Amino acid sequence: MLKYKNSIRLIFSIIAICLVISLFLSLNSHWSTGKNDYSEIVHIESNFSKTKNKMGGFGAISSDFLIRIFGISSYILVLLFFFISLKICFRLKKINLLSLINYSAFSLLWISLFSSIFLDLIYVGKLGLFINDQIKNFIGLHGIYITLISTILIFIVLIFRLEPKDLSKFFKQIISLFSKLKKYEYSNIVDETLVIKDEKALDQEPNISNSEKKIFDQKKYNADDNSIRNDEIIIEKINEEDKLQHNIGDSITIDGTKNVEYVYPSLEILKQYSENKISVNQDEVENNKKLIEETLKDFRIDVIVKRATVGPTITLYEIVPDTGVKISKIKNLENDIALRIKAIGVRIIAPLPGKGTVGIEVPNQKPTIVSMKDVIASEKFQKSNFELPVAIGKTISNETFVMDLTKMPHLLIAGATGQGKSVGLNAILCSILFKKHPNDVKFILVDPKKVELTLYNKIERNFLAKLPTSEESIITDTKSVINTLKSLCLEMDNRYELLKKAEVRNVQEYNSKIKSKQLNTSYGHKFLPYLILVIDEFADLIMTAGKEIEIPIARLAQLSRAVGIHLIIATQRPTTNIITGTIKANFPTRIAFRVIQGIDSKTILDTVGANQLIGRGDMLVSTGNSLLRIQCAFIDTPEVEKLTNFIYNQKNASSTFSLPEQINEETASILSEEERDPLFREAAQLIVMHQQGSTSMIQRKLKLGYNRAGRIIDQLEAAGIIGPLQGSKGRQVMIENEDQLNKLL
Repeated sequence: MLKYKNSIRLIFSIIAICLVISLFLSLNSHWSTGKNDYSEIVHIESNFSKTKNKMGGFGAISSDFLIRIFGISSYILVLLFFFISLKICFRLKKINLLSLINYSAFSLLWISLFSSIFLDLIYVGKLGLFINDQIKNFIGLHGIYITLISTILIFIVLIFRLEPKDLSKFFKQIISLFSKLKKYEYSNIVDETLVIKDEKALDQEPNISNSEKKIFDQKKYNADDNSIRNDEIIIEKINEEDKLQHNIGDSITIDGTKNVEYVYPSLEILKQYSENKISVNQDEVENNKKLIEETLKDFRIDVIVKRATVGPTITLYEIVPDTGVKISKIKNLENDIALRIKAIGVRIIAPLPGKGTVGIEVPNQKPTIVSMKDVIASEKFQKSNFELPVAIGKTISNETFVMDLTKMPHLLIAGATGQGKSVGLNAILCSILFKKHPNDVKFILVDPKKVELTLYNKIERNFLAKLPTSEESIITDTKSVINTLKSLCLEMDNRYELLKKAEVRNVQEYNSKIKSKQLNTSYGHKFLPYLILVIDEFADLIMTAGKEIEIPIARLAQLSRAVGIHLIIATQRPTTNIITGTIKANFPTRIAFRVIQGIDSKTILDTVGANQLIGRGDMLVSTGNSLLRIQCAFIDTPEVEKLTNFIYNQKNASSTFSLPEQINEETASILSEEERDPLFREAAQLIVMHQQGSTSMIQRKLKLGYNRAGRIIDQLEAAGIIGPLQGSKGRQVMIENEDQLNKLL
């Protein structure tokens, strides 16, 4: 039954739409054939074969009737019938039938009255003439003019739901447009005149003051059009930074020894990219400006894009929202704007710090490479007086971003795989190698992946530190990492003792006293270089060693700043079990490369944003007080290799810096049965029985704490019952059965 009703409705709708089309064609044809057709249809014996209307006799009769009654406003009736047909056929909820009839009735009356005054009689129907006669006698012709204007304005207000502020804004924009057009020619003439006059004045007056010179420079800046004003948006062109050049002969004497000099690396080592200059694509900027305004307008948010700052990979658009617009509404439209602009990720900063605007960061269609050479050559880095300067990239305004590692004092780097973490680590290490002397800084490099930091093997005798018993300069084994961390903790304690004896608060004051010979070296005082621990994949260590890694890392992070020990930790797994609360509390400076989910960004930075980055070195740097978007400097593997080879070929290379050796008193007496844990034998039997050697099993089976279980595991290893830790594979049980165990014990 329902299907039958639907079919009837469809048939009715088809007939109605066909009728509407017929009426429309009839009306169109009437304007050229109406006079001829009228003479045929008014006779008693109508001859429809002689009518010239496109729809024949039906068209002639229907169009004549409609035009005589309603005139040109007959089209409103045809349009009304068309929408009613659509409503019935497709049951469109968006078409409100009552509103449609009201709007059509108003339009019918208004157009009829309008045509009766301003159009020829052939376009005016009886309805228009009747309304004209009735109203004209009452309010006169001018009254009709006022009625027409006021009613159409009321109609527009109701249709678009306008408010007083919308009308005032419209008039302000009109006034502003005219005023700017008038000022444009005047300002161009004035600026050119001022520049010419000022240049002459500058030549004639050599003793001009600095303040006057600044005024001249600003006038010249405006006249040269360094900022391009285009439809109320300022497109800022980025000026290149001043650069300094290293000479390959720059050297420094080591420890006052004659003929022993260290030559700093030259900039010639690094590669110069041809496509590293930022170019402003005005069409792209204008198109994005238009799309941003239109997208926000669709959500009934009125804004004006005032400024565009073009960076290496990102353009920052500054928008000024209309009065009464909530910033949170704009903030929630990141994905909508990204969809409209067809960008990988759009980040909204609401509001921009220190400005009364909202920032929208949009990726450039053609990003520019930020080379490590440009960053190292910048005057900001070369003239930096930081203790440990780290030049990691450039800001959105193309300014080299330089941080002091001693002020951080530790750095956490996180992001998804392939987003630039390894390149970022190389940029940090290389910037320190370019700036610092081997005597001033030593690196402890931990690389569980065994492939990322191998290039730095060559600088072992110059810049690396390790345990005296360690054969490899780059630490890859988990057990070696644990021993190294314990050794660093011991080095930290020893340094605090030296600072205590020297009555100073930090390593800078201590080394100053050493250099000025205020401390006696016979009492154990010596120059203390900065020690930088770099861990490339922290998550792997936590998964294999857990607390054995986390506890010494936390202790170093809390206490090592004053004695010149700093930590740089990188991970590709930004989860809460890797980046714990303890880690985050002691690493206020954090770098986030692109991550997949917003929750990962919150884990790293305590805020979203890293999930909107575009990858390829695009990163957010949190310093605790601010959040900056930086494009990481790109340094390729061949460049790193050239740098390490240059340092390796130095003739002055001394022996590797040795960390203090950890003395394990438990291991020294571990074979003595009296010194063993009371549960040693029972634990050994469990290990042999299950053929599994792990701290967690001993904890669970013997109901022990972690520390005691760990000591028993060390004793079992020293006794030869289990083998050393082998990463995620666990320990190998060396004893096959209980008989062998009894013989051993």
